[in-house]
Amino acid sequence: MQTRDPKLYRPNVGLALFSSAGHVFLGRRINGRGAFQWQMPQGGIDEGETPADAALRELEEEVGVSGKLVDVMEETSDWLHYDFPADVKRRMPGPYIGQRQKWFALRFKGSDSDIRLDRHTPEFDAWRWARLEEAPGVIVPFKRPIYEEVSVRFRKFTGDKDQA
Repeated sequence: MQTRDPKLYRPNVGLALFSSAGHVFLGRRINGRGAFQWQMPQGGIDEGETPADAALRELEEEVGVSGKLVDVMEETSDWLHYDFPADVKRRMPGPYIGQRQKWFALRFKGSDSDIRLDRHTPEFDAWRWARLEEAPGVIVPFKRPIYEEVSVRFRKFTGDKDQA
């Protein structure tokens, strides 16, 4: 396994928000470019914030869903990493060459009407429920290995007997 210097990777959380039917939330990025603009919510961990606190904050900010409407089923024990491609790195200020992420599996207890992309500054302009194994095929390619890993680790939450 490759050792990575954590100081070079921005601490981040990723959220696999599962519906009662075992599908995951995918949001379409606002102002995205290219074919692969769907993703699960993610965001940075603020200084002094735990990954779990960041996950619930990002859920509220990006999806408009309160932490009261989810059960946290799992947090990855390790950090998953990805590097920014050169074109992305040029557009991003700061010292980071990529992101390191703690991923959370969350069970959504609300209804679709509780999802409000406009509660804060919107990051998504549309959303949908999808099968977890679809997620790697719709994410930007440089994040695809992370989504493939998350799909393996969290497939037990899909309720799909073929995947359990």
